[in-house]
Amino acid sequence: MINRVLIRIKVVQMLYSYLLTEKEFSIESQPTPPTKATRMAYALYLDMLALMTLIADDVHKRGGQQPLADNRFIRALRADEKIRSVLAKNRVERSSLLSESIVSELAAEVKESAACRAYLKEGSVDMAGDLKLWRELFGHVIIANHALNACIEALPGYSLRAMDIMRNLMEETFSNFSSSQSHIDDALRTLRHSLDMARELYMRLLILPIELTELQARNLEAARNKYVVTDHDLNPNMRFVDNEFVKALEADPQIHEVLEQGKLSWIANNPLLLNTLLKEVTQSQEYRNYMEASATDFAGDCEFWRRMLKYILLPSEELAEAMEDKSVFWNDDIDIIGTFVLKTVRRFAEHDPEPVLPMYKDSEDAHFGRDLFIAAVKGKEEYRVMVDSVLNKDSWDTDRLAFMDVVICITALAEIITFPKIPVNVSINEYIEIAKAYSTSKSGFFINGLLGALVNRMHAEGTLLK
Repeated sequence: MINRVLIRIKVVQMLYSYLLTEKEFSIESQPTPPTKATRMAYALYLDMLALMTLIADDVHKRGGQQPLADNRFIRALRADEKIRSVLAKNRVERSSLLSESIVSELAAEVKESAACRAYLKEGSVDMAGDLKLWRELFGHVIIANHALNACIEALPGYSLRAMDIMRNLMEETFSNFSSSQSHIDDALRTLRHSLDMARELYMRLLILPIELTELQARNLEAARNKYVVTDHDLNPNMRFVDNEFVKALEADPQIHEVLEQGKLSWIANNPLLLNTLLKEVTQSQEYRNYMEASATDFAGDCEFWRRMLKYILLPSEELAEAMEDKSVFWNDDIDIIGTFVLKTVRRFAEHDPEPVLPMYKDSEDAHFGRDLFIAAVKGKEEYRVMVDSVLNKDSWDTDRLAFMDVVICITALAEIITFPKIPVNVSINEYIEIAKAYSTSKSGFFINGLLGALVNRMHAEGTLLK
């Protein structure tokens, strides 16, 4: 039911919000006031962070794999300008703290530690686990190493006060990384919630014919019990109430469960809207044609509700306003979910044994949104550099690109590079359509040209093989 078209839209929307409010991770600044102890502590702090990246690179598995090098905390450190400067300086001057012997000894201890063994067994599950590993390694392995401590104590200006300041700076760094990454977790929870709400909208729209029928049945029963009744009140046309499609819909196990729970009931939660929608249905020409037809069958009953949904209910302004009040996600979702509802009606008409669509086609689709979002966040800097590198600077000012266009490009590149099973042309075409719907009038053309240029270059360089 939730296909990749909808998932891509959700990821682009979520990434747009995430990048607007992103809390970037950064290491600590030089403590003030700049005393002898704080200067020594800060230099030592930078060396400890640099040392972690070197240790990560030196921990190997069979086959030459470096399982700690892609750890999210290590990647964040390696991206920092100050740490890169320390590492570059070390390649020239060779600091005693970052010597090959110290790195090699610590890498061996790290690899044998309980924390590392547990991490390697589980794999890089999430950002909290990546951070926990290095927090524990720093506190129980690195700073406890005798050779490293001997080097630290031999430094000019060494003091216990400087060591305490360094440890506080390290703890602040771990906390800052944790705080910055919690923003990603919040975004992923919101993404998951928005997909759950899309499923709820699908179910709400499917039970709408059932509850409109129930409301009409109540109205007819009330008319029979009026003080003054007419022949029409006593002998109403029951075709609408006896619609076979509605009965089949109500008997479906998934729909029956939703009705039993009662949480999505229109009659219980929004009776005024239901009355308004019933009036729109019964006053329509489609309704009159159906009620006046000489005969009908199951296929005709399905077709009647397909047309009611397509031409009366889904375009209803009253329904749109009610949906918008219920969820901020549904204003964008209703067109796509509406197509799934119409497809479901067709599946009933064709006697499909499981006409109500599952939430996801398979496990790959179930994980696609999360995996795509994480891939986009992980590679956002690299992908932005790629975008800027192919722009014609005479025609486009990179600083004035529509932000939504940038987000769409980042997401598209994440998909093209990270998901080898998805054909490139499928990815490009999907994001062109998203750009047309959610960005500027020229965005579709822009996205097409930019992604085409990048794909051609990656093919030429051999970095994209699909």
